[in-house]
Amino acid sequence: MTDLRFDGQCAVVTGAGGGLGKAYCLFFGSRGANVVVNDLGGALKGDGKSTEAADSVVREIRANGGNAVANYDSVENGDKIVDTAINAFGRIDILINSAGILRDVAFKNMSDLDWDLVMKVHVKGAYKCARAAWPHFRKQKYGRVINTASAAGLFGSFGQCNYSAAKLSQVGFTETLAKEGYKYNIICNVIAPIAASRMTETVMPPDLLENLKPDWVVPLVAVLAHSSNTHETGSIFEVGGGHVAKIRWERAKGALLKTGPSLTAGAILENWTSVNDFSTPEYPTGLADFMSLLEEAQKLKDNESGERVDLSGKVALITGAGGGLGRAYALLFAKHGASVVVNDLINPDAVVQEIQKLGGKAVGAKASAEDGEINVKAAIDNFGRIDILVNNAGILKDKAFTNMDDQQWDQVISVHLRGTYKTTKAAWPYFLKQKYGRIVNTTSTSGIYGNFGQANYAAAKLGILGFSRALAREGAKYNIHVNTIAPNAGTNMTRSIMPEEMVQAFKPDQVAPMVVALCSDKVPQPSTGGLFEVGSGWHARTRWQRSGGHGFPIDVTLTPEAVSKAWNSIVDFSDGRADHPEDGQDGVKSIMKNMRNKSIYEGSPDHEEPHHLANIAAAKKLQAKGSHYSYDDRNVILYNLSLGAKRTDLPLVFESSDSFQILPTFGVIPPFGAEIPWNISDIMPNFSPMMLLHGEQYLEIKKFPIPTAATLVSYPKLVEVLDKGKSAVMITGSSTKVLATGEDVFYNESAVFVRGSGGFGGPGKGTNRGAATAVHQPPKRQPDSVVEEATTDDQAALYRLNGDRNPLHIDPEFSKIGGFKTPILHGLCFFGISGKHVLQTYGEFKNIKVRFAGTVIPGQTLRTEMWKERNLIIFQTKVVETGKLCIAAAGAELRTDGKHSKL
Repeated sequence: MTDLRFDGQCAVVTGAGGGLGKAYCLFFGSRGANVVVNDLGGALKGDGKSTEAADSVVREIRANGGNAVANYDSVENGDKIVDTAINAFGRIDILINSAGILRDVAFKNMSDLDWDLVMKVHVKGAYKCARAAWPHFRKQKYGRVINTASAAGLFGSFGQCNYSAAKLSQVGFTETLAKEGYKYNIICNVIAPIAASRMTETVMPPDLLENLKPDWVVPLVAVLAHSSNTHETGSIFEVGGGHVAKIRWERAKGALLKTGPSLTAGAILENWTSVNDFSTPEYPTGLADFMSLLEEAQKLKDNESGERVDLSGKVALITGAGGGLGRAYALLFAKHGASVVVNDLINPDAVVQEIQKLGGKAVGAKASAEDGEINVKAAIDNFGRIDILVNNAGILKDKAFTNMDDQQWDQVISVHLRGTYKTTKAAWPYFLKQKYGRIVNTTSTSGIYGNFGQANYAAAKLGILGFSRALAREGAKYNIHVNTIAPNAGTNMTRSIMPEEMVQAFKPDQVAPMVVALCSDKVPQPSTGGLFEVGSGWHARTRWQRSGGHGFPIDVTLTPEAVSKAWNSIVDFSDGRADHPEDGQDGVKSIMKNMRNKSIYEGSPDHEEPHHLANIAAAKKLQAKGSHYSYDDRNVILYNLSLGAKRTDLPLVFESSDSFQILPTFGVIPPFGAEIPWNISDIMPNFSPMMLLHGEQYLEIKKFPIPTAATLVSYPKLVEVLDKGKSAVMITGSSTKVLATGEDVFYNESAVFVRGSGGFGGPGKGTNRGAATAVHQPPKRQPDSVVEEATTDDQAALYRLNGDRNPLHIDPEFSKIGGFKTPILHGLCFFGISGKHVLQTYGEFKNIKVRFAGTVIPGQTLRTEMWKERNLIIFQTKVVETGKLCIAAAGAELRTDGKHSKL
């Protein structure tokens, strides 16, 4: 098909100094567009400023024959960025909001600065740039907008409550812009990319990043931003690693109950299965027909009451409770026995008195929702605790986007999104301390589906959902449940957008029982992280549905034309492949699976089966250029501490000790990140880094004593590749020498087991290389020596500072991708601890060989069982808590030169 071109158009890309933004700019410049390269030149956390980032991209575009100018403004100054386009090229046709920062931190440690900076760049910045471009788009009746969400926003991510909120806000914002812009031929879409960038390089291993280049994202953006796309708007796409899929909302049939006195929290819980019934779902683009639902509900018989919800002894704080929904919640919580803090900026006292007259307990907190500390203090001062938080406060500042001003934007974001954050932040320490909390946050169908004239409200409300989903992940282990509702009710706030008869018909009392139910202890699993639409007696869960999408071969350059050709497959939800991702692990499942998709396995006539055996033979002959590793006494101490050394172990932690030394298993550290001279994909079919397991490790120490400071150079080589049928084993050797003298210090061999990479006709059995391939079976007698040592909860966090930054060992969300519920300890860490036990018991060894047999969770206790057979120590290591082996068939050969020093 004809190449998609952008001749004569102007594309503005924010955050374009590197990563995705740079890739967009280079592409559009190569396809005829004039490009405005915007980048503040700041650091990843948002501080600093430099012009070089943008300038270097401009130079590259011009060197390739394109046309580009730089802009160095913060995205907060979107008008200046757009002015650059108008002044340089006379127009703007495409806006890609790509700028972003990270301020990752657990919610309990998050500061207002962490929150506000992320909101400023991601939320306010996207608004300011789009708002500045909007008049030009409308005038020329043409515009294309691409906003950027993320998996963290779609599903919530531990330690990223701010980022998750900001990124999901972009979905509500985009859906609203799409509705407002459609008649002016302004097409707006949002992508959730997974790509290598300075923001992801800290949380993904290098081999995975190699297959997640920004180049895989660009072609989808090109198709969405092209003039030929006139109908795909308001859509969400997941993209990365050669896979593209569309995401949409799916709504359960739900439970419709009779309105009135029998509509209780117990009645809803009695019908919980129906609330979550997706057997006949809807795929909505707007709110449900609540008037028809209400008419049906009123015809039903009284509801079965179910088990009564008792909230006696609980303290509930409800924001915006001076009227409307908040008042209804406050009254019902008091009726169920809770003590209630009624927050309202104007008049909380009337509701307080109403509760007290009914025999309930209540106090007022006259403050903004942003004054979270004041609101929570009212609960603590009057009742001594807080158990339940309902974030309900809100305002409307509706205006068509073309007429919206910064004040209208800021006020809505502040009250809804920042107010929810601030009050929750104030309550969080109490929830953590008591290991109990129930939070219900308030989104809106305007946020979920977008709504004309409510770009500010939609962004704020869907941001709340992203915040809630991330918070639910952080709170789960502390028995803190976080759920989100999208209520439909007639209130003073909705009176400005609803006919009065609807305001009267849609009573807040029809929503309140669901809130009480979610704050009880009776919600079936999963009891946290849910999204529910509710009103008119109807209660329904809403979730994501993702198309099966299309996977492109990762060994073929992806083009926009290829994406266009596969479009029907990308957006097809009806072919039986659609799924319902619930978390970050689900979110990247399709992308990870596509890592094994190569054209040679699709029967392509343009490719021949690679000769893996020949490639292996060639790879064995390759010479590494050598990778340097420098260390000093600080690295020595860090390594020793990471293997459990104590402050009293002076030879391990004090550089001035006469016997200062490094634990010998340090030998695995210098070659860890050494550059290999071959491509793993060339020697293994279907290679995927996600299918790789560390199988065995051999270390030989060639220089005693091991230097406590040196610059070393490591030379990796391919030893052999074994074909195990469905799997393969790659053995890599590495010689490590002193750079200055060439003296040998260490020799390592690592065997990695790769699932799905066998069947290439290679040998099934490896060569005998002596100690490096020996398998040591423990004698059939009780161990001669046993050492037990408890690891710490922070063991992996400390060990990773030696160089292995794989997020599998620190990030709960990433460990789930690998199939582990919690981050696991590095194998080379418990290998080192086991080696330390041998050293402490029997003295120095000249080599050590282990087979990894299981996983260790930081905090578990290791038990090393040792048998002495002449100068060989045979050992195995178990996890005491499980009784399972983590190291098996291991052996260490003691030095035979008469030196057997022990620690």
